[in-house]
Amino acid sequence: MTGSHEVVVAHTEDSITTWTLNMPEARNPISGDEVVSRMVDLAAAANADRNVRVVILTGAGSAFSAGGNVKDMVDRVGMFGGNQADIQHGYTSGIQRLTRAIYGCEVPIIAAVNGPAVGAGCDLALMADMRIASENAFFAESFVKLGLIPGDGGAWLLPRAVGAARAAEMAFTGDRVDAATALEWGLVSRVVAADALMDTAKQLAARVASNPPNALRLTKKLLREADTQHLGGILELSAAMQAISHGTADHREALSAFAERRPGQFTGD
Repeated sequence: MTGSHEVVVAHTEDSITTWTLNMPEARNPISGDEVVSRMVDLAAAANADRNVRVVILTGAGSAFSAGGNVKDMVDRVGMFGGNQADIQHGYTSGIQRLTRAIYGCEVPIIAAVNGPAVGAGCDLALMADMRIASENAFFAESFVKLGLIPGDGGAWLLPRAVGAARAAEMAFTGDRVDAATALEWGLVSRVVAADALMDTAKQLAARVASNPPNALRLTKKLLREADTQHLGGILELSAAMQAISHGTADHREALSAFAERRPGQFTGD
């Protein structure tokens, strides 16, 4: 477990790791170099640690994430400083590194959205595989309100979550989508009371983590590849991954557990 001074606090219990954005006084902005580097490092650590089976991502305080640091935009510092070429480089070497790392993390991620998820904060939630929202949460693809566009991949992520028409509505208006509407639109899978959010996320994480870890990672990779490949390519990749899965000790344990009507004991072998 890291210290509370970290911009993102990481805590692992059993096979579940929780990442908590830890700048509540600033509503957890994610555009700073320190946050980006920390999130990239956490994703790499999760990939490397075969004992980690699920990640829960949430925010400290009343907000999930306010996205980009507007004060830095006003002051034109950090990734928002310099000329156009500097700013382009600031995005590709800055927050887009976070997008690639979180979306590309090998481990299933649950976003426990405890409050407002705005701009890049909305897109951060979209980088997760599963999203649970508190009744206090809302989502806003709000870049246009600041005369900007989704610079972190939101134009690719959002339509995959809510469909093209609703993504366009969110991106063109910048309006808030409350938790109930997010549930109706499929942006989240469930909405719960604020005080039940983390318990619900942990229960879901435990259900996921009870499955063979290699199968979880391969399934996530297959789902991610399906975003960009045609059916024929996915069928070929599925056959190759399935051949690997059939050769694992966890597959044999799963078959034994099924036959004996008992929970499986999976090791990642």
